[in-house]
Amino acid sequence: MILPPRYNVLGVGVSALTLPAACDLIVGARGKLRLGYVCVTDVHGITIAGDCQAFRRILNQSWLTTPDGMPLVWLGHAHGYPDVTRVYGPDLMAAVCDAGRASGLTHYFYGGMPGVAPQLRDRLCTRFPRLQVVGTFTPPFRPLTPPEADSFRAEIAHHRPDIVWVGISTPKQEQFMAEFAPQLDAGVLVGVGAAFDFHAGTKRQAPRWMQRNGLEWIFRLATEPRRLGPRYLRNNPRFVARLLLQAIGLRQYPIEP
Repeated sequence: MILPPRYNVLGVGVSALTLPAACDLIVGARGKLRLGYVCVTDVHGITIAGDCQAFRRILNQSWLTTPDGMPLVWLGHAHGYPDVTRVYGPDLMAAVCDAGRASGLTHYFYGGMPGVAPQLRDRLCTRFPRLQVVGTFTPPFRPLTPPEADSFRAEIAHHRPDIVWVGISTPKQEQFMAEFAPQLDAGVLVGVGAAFDFHAGTKRQAPRWMQRNGLEWIFRLATEPRRLGPRYLRNNPRFVARLLLQAIGLRQYPIEP
């Protein structure tokens, strides 16, 4: 399986992908074990990586790190990859669930608030008849205890899902995937964050025209100002400032494995 090249966004190697290409690669995980994990990454993730070498290493050691966010798409075009498109977590999840039915791809949902994962399963199975969901798990708001981790590993070993979808927000989901991907008898782990809530119907998505024009953050800020306001005020200016420093040659951000 040939993986796409990566382009450098402030020291993070972002996979030069389109949504259909990402879908094909993940659907191709059927029947394979321990391929790794997929980070669906936006400005928030890149900014955290700029502050934390350990998190940057997690993104760079992934099986794929996809451009989730129009700024990352535009930077891909600037790096000489004109075909790069946004690989948005909810769209990727829907595309893989749809396409994977033909080959019997199996899915497991890990994450969400209490009740969200079963609701997600039910809604996706209604939307995509013959979708094979082999299990769900709602984790606590803390690291798993050793007995909980053992039980989770045993359940995955029993079902051997092709994909474990992880929805516990950045950076926790990426840290979880990097730790557990080598331990689980699964094909690939994919971190999709708020996709659980969107597909379960517990949160609204921005209109498509806002998504296409890089304005989704305005919609999300309007719907969750207390949670997202401090994040955007803290992260977005730093992201832009670091890009400017790199562009004028005052800072270099090499990709470190």
